[in-house]
Amino acid sequence: MPSDSGRGPARGRAVVIGGSLTGMLAAAALSSTTAQVTVVERYALPAGPAPRQGLPQARHAHLLWSGGARAVEQLLPGATERLLAAGARRIAVPTDLVTLTSGGWLTRFPERQFFLACSRDLLDWVVRDLATARPAVRVLPGSSVLRLRGTAAGITGVVIRGADGERVLDADLVVDASGRASATPRWLDALGLPGVRTRIVDSGLGYATRVFRAPPGTEDFPVVNIQADPRRPVPGRNGTLLPIEGGRWLVTLSGTRGGRPTADPDSFTAFARGLRHPVIGDLVAMAEPLGEVTLAHSTVNQRRLYERMPAWPEGLVVLGDALATYNPLYGHGMSVAAQHALVLRRATGRQPVTSPGLARRVQVAAARTTTAAWSMAAGQDLRFPGAQGEPPGPGDAVMSRYVDRLMLTATRRTAVGRALFDVISLSAPQSALMRPDVVAAALAPVRFTPLTDPPFTPQERAALRAVWPPPVPDGPAPDAPA
Repeated sequence: MPSDSGRGPARGRAVVIGGSLTGMLAAAALSSTTAQVTVVERYALPAGPAPRQGLPQARHAHLLWSGGARAVEQLLPGATERLLAAGARRIAVPTDLVTLTSGGWLTRFPERQFFLACSRDLLDWVVRDLATARPAVRVLPGSSVLRLRGTAAGITGVVIRGADGERVLDADLVVDASGRASATPRWLDALGLPGVRTRIVDSGLGYATRVFRAPPGTEDFPVVNIQADPRRPVPGRNGTLLPIEGGRWLVTLSGTRGGRPTADPDSFTAFARGLRHPVIGDLVAMAEPLGEVTLAHSTVNQRRLYERMPAWPEGLVVLGDALATYNPLYGHGMSVAAQHALVLRRATGRQPVTSPGLARRVQVAAARTTTAAWSMAAGQDLRFPGAQGEPPGPGDAVMSRYVDRLMLTATRRTAVGRALFDVISLSAPQSALMRPDVVAAALAPVRFTPLTDPPFTPQERAALRAVWPPPVPDGPAPDAPA
């Protein structure tokens, strides 16, 4: 089979642990340069956009930021078109956002970045369908990886258990994409390698999600997002109304330790109205619920520092949630996973999977890709009451104050807003926030009056007036000058 990397025929064998989004993207990354890619998945995979067993968090809001969407498109050309044709929304950022940040209501200036909004089931299905159509990729559903084969110096495959019992899969490269419950730390310990250092930041965040039918005329409504202010010494409560396929609103509410939402449907709207602004609660009060409230509490930020281990075996790579997880509030998990897979494709496009040192180089590069998302999530979460984790140092405190200033000035100064969204969307490194022009704009005296009401457009207000009994305030123009 020819390779699209220009280095000759594909060769070598790879095993991917987990048929997750990360696993399918990793399989796609390897498919053009590796002769055989076997995805080992514990559960049966659905044949369409349906819930996947073992992924309870799929019911909650998910975003694919532009930095991740571009990576997915490079790995699987046509994925974006497939998603949009199936009803996914391309949300221009911040044009299509009605967002109350810690610094105030954000001006909806012209698009700088974007994200794709749809159900997790739809996204998983499109990626899975495109990845498994590659000739080099095969999937073994209903199979579990029991252990790695090899030594501390190098991994040569895995032992799996399926319907036909235990057997060995030989591999030149094993990619762990099994998620936050990854067994790699235990497997490395069994090989005699030192334990991996792990960082954990836990704000005690809990999620509650409910799906609603969008009222007539509001199917193309913008994303509405109310964020907590981490400077306040109270639990951080947040809410997001995300328009998804099928004329539906997916509404996710969250709260940190001491302020979590519950599964009680009668308190869902009340919790939303108790956020820093009641607009999400007012909106869902006029919408038809399409199911019960679902909860999730697996929101710990966790980062395994494999790249710092003194020794790393050849033939093993850990990607996605198996490497790092983030508070889902920031919507970075899937986008980082896509960028991890792109790192893998670039590395195996330059050298075959059998190359000495390749696994270590991929692991180090994946860690660099992880840093921005980790810093944003863990740094903010540590500021909420009762958060658990390594206390911030003096430098972290200075950076927090600078981020607060960025959030304030980004609400009305487009230069700062653009830089901030470049970083949030994982389209630019964190250093973009330290450019001289951005620092100067962020630290300049504030001479604008903060917006007091959600910056809906006249068309959006008209749609709301048609279905919303309470009067809709006129509010500010969404494109007020910076």
